[in-house]
Amino acid sequence: MDQSCEPVSPYCPKFQHTVELIGRRWSGAIVRALLAGAVRFGDIIQQIPGLSDRLLSERLRELESEGIVERHVYPEVPVRIEYTLSAKGRELLQVVEAIDSWAERWAVAETGMGR
Repeated sequence: MDQSCEPVSPYCPKFQHTVELIGRRWSGAIVRALLAGAVRFGDIIQQIPGLSDRLLSERLRELESEGIVERHVYPEVPVRIEYTLSAKGRELLQVVEAIDSWAERWAVAETGMGR
């Protein structure tokens, strides 16, 4: 069954899946950190206050399984692992910029929404 959606249809399964994936706690922040150039696990953890190692691992696996994040293992001693956005993941830049623009206009930092 084709799941393509009209631009203004009331429900779209692809849209819903994407919003739930990127909207999961910490997923958007992880994508944003990768867009900003973080590549190592420790870099990502340092850039996102409050994110635990366990949740970062879980979200990176989810994003990797969706083809948004790529995991690169370098057989060095010690082993070096880097994470990058795939082409699919890099296309989220436009989404992040749109949310940034909306948030700048309407969101109140750490106190909720609305102005």
